[in-house]
Amino acid sequence: MLSPNALRILDTLGVYSRIAEKGYSFESLAFMNGTGKLDGEYFFGDQQRYGYKALRVYRHIILQEMISLIKERGIPIFFNTKVNTVLSETDDGVTFQLGDGSTKSAAILVGADGIHSKIRRYIDPAAVPVYSGILALTSSVKTSALRFPERLVNGAHTTYPLPATISATPGGFVIAPQDIKGDESLVGTQRAFAERDRAGWDALRSEPELLLSLLKQDIQNWPDLVQSALEQVEKGKVSAWPFYTLPRLEQWSSVGNRVIVIGDAAHAIPPTTGQGVNQAFEDAYTLGLLMAKLSDEGGLTLAGSLSWWQGWRQERIDRILELTRKMNNKRLPEAEQAKLAKGEVWEQREEGARGEMDWLFGVDLKNEVERWVGSNKMGLDRT
Repeated sequence: MLSPNALRILDTLGVYSRIAEKGYSFESLAFMNGTGKLDGEYFFGDQQRYGYKALRVYRHIILQEMISLIKERGIPIFFNTKVNTVLSETDDGVTFQLGDGSTKSAAILVGADGIHSKIRRYIDPAAVPVYSGILALTSSVKTSALRFPERLVNGAHTTYPLPATISATPGGFVIAPQDIKGDESLVGTQRAFAERDRAGWDALRSEPELLLSLLKQDIQNWPDLVQSALEQVEKGKVSAWPFYTLPRLEQWSSVGNRVIVIGDAAHAIPPTTGQGVNQAFEDAYTLGLLMAKLSDEGGLTLAGSLSWWQGWRQERIDRILELTRKMNNKRLPEAEQAKLAKGEVWEQREEGARGEMDWLFGVDLKNEVERWVGSNKMGLDRT
């Protein structure tokens, strides 16, 4: 799920034009009740306001196009290679060991290796992922097989808005087209589920009958549209995604500042607001801009630059995590939502709904980096 903040980055890098026509473009997620009434919209993009709609696109498509572009620019990529551990760090660089036992050295080592990051262990061994208690269960079905209810808006027949979250007694159920024509849709919900260790989660994913029964649980309590989706789900085609978060890291970089983590390795974001991959792109892009400025501008220090960068990035991440928490609550069963205090469940603002995401989608990341570098450089010049 790519929103304007990431698409603008990908456009700058020459990737967007390669993927724009290979996914499903849309602007908002509709919140629908069981009778087909629209209860609110959460905007993932806006062509007029931000220059981009949101784009749902298969991960392998993005990877293929980015790899092609990197190869065209003569940048080497080494596959089937993993960093095992960091061996040493100096003022000039870092030495690390690969999975095959060989060692390599570099000026900077960036760990973009996910929520179970090995690189993060070097920076903060105590920072371990925390299970949220929520398990997402998803599959895909033919959109044409769904029984959409008849909808009347101001007396006129209208189509059912997609993507949508349908709210009912069991919770929220998502239907989201995921190919360019919307012929195929992701369908799924989330459930409270006891934690397992990594081997246990792998075992769960190898139990197709159990996964199917978990997804279809309470099928009779869902509206007919959701029932039609669940009826189409096939055994062996249900994915399970346990939601994990990370405690707030004190540092995204090592004491020597030569080892840095980004993306889920630094701040795992549950997928409810679709910002996990988008924030990973923001991390990588802004870190790259900052590293370039360090090379171009005399006087800037690596330690000072990373300190500002982490603080700036963390402010955005904190705000996104708060939004994600409220959006997760929006998908809880109705009885669970009723127990929460006012303001704990996401609600659309009555006025200015399209503008309430300006802080996330409208920011000029390059300008923010250059502004900080410029103000810091002026301070150095004065001294």
